[in-house]
Amino acid sequence: MPQRLTAVLSAAILATATLAACGDDSETAADEITVWTEENLPDRMSVQRQIADEFTQKTGIKVKLTGVAEDQFSQVLTTAAAAGELPDVIGALPLSAVREMEANDLLDTETPGKVVDQLGRSSFSQRALELDTSDGKLLAVPSDGWAQLVLYRKDLFEKAGLQPPDTYEALEAAASKLNTGGVAGITLAIAPKDSFTAQSFEHVALANGCQLVDDSGNVAIDSPQCVKAFEFYSKLAKDYSVKGKQDVDSTRATYFSGQAAMTIWSSFILDELAGLRKDATPSCPQCREDPQWLARNTGVVTALKGPDGSVPAQYGEVVSWAVTRDAAKDSAAEFIAYAMNEGYERWIGMAPEGKFPTRKGFATKWNELPAGVDTKKPLADVYPADVLDALRASPDTLGRWGIPQGQGKLVGATMGELPVPKALSAIVDGSLTPQAAAAQAKTDVETIKRGIRQ
Repeated sequence: MPQRLTAVLSAAILATATLAACGDDSETAADEITVWTEENLPDRMSVQRQIADEFTQKTGIKVKLTGVAEDQFSQVLTTAAAAGELPDVIGALPLSAVREMEANDLLDTETPGKVVDQLGRSSFSQRALELDTSDGKLLAVPSDGWAQLVLYRKDLFEKAGLQPPDTYEALEAAASKLNTGGVAGITLAIAPKDSFTAQSFEHVALANGCQLVDDSGNVAIDSPQCVKAFEFYSKLAKDYSVKGKQDVDSTRATYFSGQAAMTIWSSFILDELAGLRKDATPSCPQCREDPQWLARNTGVVTALKGPDGSVPAQYGEVVSWAVTRDAAKDSAAEFIAYAMNEGYERWIGMAPEGKFPTRKGFATKWNELPAGVDTKKPLADVYPADVLDALRASPDTLGRWGIPQGQGKLVGATMGELPVPKALSAIVDGSLTPQAAAAQAKTDVETIKRGIRQ
């Protein structure tokens, strides 16, 4: 995870003709720029090369595309910085990586704001801009996002007279009532060594106002809000989910087979749910004759609200275009603006189910973009308008642990060590209480934090 979004830094792209180009004598312009991106799957590489080529034809600026694996990003970035060989632009960069670059003083924090202003600040998701902002400076240009979702069987909910599971109370009531007749109330990740468990829990925790750290950077995962989240999540897993250490694959398989009334998964499930990928297709009894039956009978909840949460919230990722400190800034700005404007439809079209537009003017076009791998079809041909409206609005409600507090490196490190999934698993197997698990998670996160070079 991000499930299929676990792509890797590879080739990249795009640029813009909406920014005014500087003259040839400018110290920040260049005839060629180097671009990295975390989108390196073959089909996406092909799209990116097309965008880059068209940018070159329009501006005369050549684009050298370079791929770097996501799990190697920190090492490659450090090596490039030490050698004075940083790229000009890095695309599809997760929020934690943007903050890592900020912490190491590797970002140009002037150009992103100029690009956004030129394209129209009001045309961007304001929440996405906030997640990319530090001390009043825009660190990167948010390009798109994906979101964690609660998926539920509308047919079962309607038959039982249940409300959509958009609160802790409604979710638990539904899980309890529908946990019968060979169908689990919910299939929920609890595997201790799976980052998907961490992401699923963070979705639930954010809903209750639980934060990894406070505004001063102190670890706060033992707060009352977090203890409640630990208690709630583990109860769902123990009492209403499939037994065993459920993970990213088994939760999807259980929901696809019709053996669970709900699941928590990312938006990358949407094309699979619609039967557009042969390697992951619904297998419920009704799906055998109608591959899209489950998609039509699935409701989607984006933001969730817990009893201690002030507003509904959800976990998700915003990926961005970053400009490095040594970049040819004018050429880099042109490139990013092109990617976010002339090339943007094709950029988000690489995977519409996981690339919700951060620019509002592309909402209608996003509906029409074909999703899927083996079969291509617009999501609008499968899902009702209210579902698509909720998905497109996701970038406005996304939350993330540690990012607003400038703790991106800690966030990345915890995803490597996975202290929270380990604590959750211990609650479910009965070896820890929610309070003890929260305390253990705090100790583990503090240990991780001490080991990070600040």
